[in-house]
Amino acid sequence: MSRSTADIARRLAENAEAVCQRYLGNGRREGHYWMVGNIHNERGRSLYVRLASHHDGALSAGKWTDAESGEHGDLLDIIAASCSHASFRETIAEARRFLSLPLEPPAPRNPAPRKHPAGTPQAAQRLWAGSKTLAGSLGQTYFEGRRILKAAGTDALRFHPNCFYRASEDDAADCRPVWPAVIAAVTDDTGAITGVHRTWLDPSGGKAPVAFPRRAMGNLLGHGVRFGRAGPVMVFGEGLETLLSVREVLPAMPMIACLSAAHLAAIEFPHGLRRLYIARDNDDAGRLAFKSIADRSSGADIELLPLDSELGDFNADLTTFGHDRVRNAIKAQLCRTDRFEQF
Repeated sequence: MSRSTADIARRLAENAEAVCQRYLGNGRREGHYWMVGNIHNERGRSLYVRLASHHDGALSAGKWTDAESGEHGDLLDIIAASCSHASFRETIAEARRFLSLPLEPPAPRNPAPRKHPAGTPQAAQRLWAGSKTLAGSLGQTYFEGRRILKAAGTDALRFHPNCFYRASEDDAADCRPVWPAVIAAVTDDTGAITGVHRTWLDPSGGKAPVAFPRRAMGNLLGHGVRFGRAGPVMVFGEGLETLLSVREVLPAMPMIACLSAAHLAAIEFPHGLRRLYIARDNDDAGRLAFKSIADRSSGADIELLPLDSELGDFNADLTTFGHDRVRNAIKAQLCRTDRFEQF
């Protein structure tokens, strides 16, 4: 950043609230932040702009983050997006006009890259890239509290210490906009990330005290959170914790968590799949999803078999009864004992 550009950025930061009022007019001030839907000035609370610098310099005025998409930047980015600029030169000129500074002579600059809107697979990929390893994190502690001990050993899970939470009408008025979160990668059958699933956590343990502590974003239909490489024998299920609980006793079995009953019913069958176990939840949605998958698998030469929990789902079984009882219950439901020993 040139000295002149740095000076403009500093002046904009000194007038951060005025900049937000001008270029993010659909938002509003909440405490020390300006809250708005995204950098394109849509209504909502995903993007937050710091309006004043912290005394220790750790938090700078004018810095913004859209924690749902993973994007971040400064007030020059906001001006560029608001005015749909194709070059950085245009943005600097607009900033100078806003600050009532004289314009500089024109100089050729490279076009600024276009940014992807929130909620897209690209936004999900950025959030995944900005996340950290699960091992040793609050996310690992959370899973261990659910008696899931092998979560940190999978590549499909990461941890984000400050993941934005978009409050709903069901949340308290003073709901915090940022919480730590477990981030799960939603992938297609080639391994490409098409979305992510977020589980927000309370720093003291357990899920965050928000109305919707679990949400997914990106392209989810037909895809899921994958554990292990696809093979001829697999387990599919709805919830992330349900599949991780089954994985505790079948660690070598490839599995896909589809994240909901509707997505379970629509999951794409990997090539070469011949026997499929459905770890279905003990409710009407789980039974309907199994019936829908049964209709699809009958024409695909796939043997379909249920795995039923004793309580509402396998994580309820695991936390209530422990590993040995869940292992014995699953073993009793598998078609052949040698298949259980294999996995």
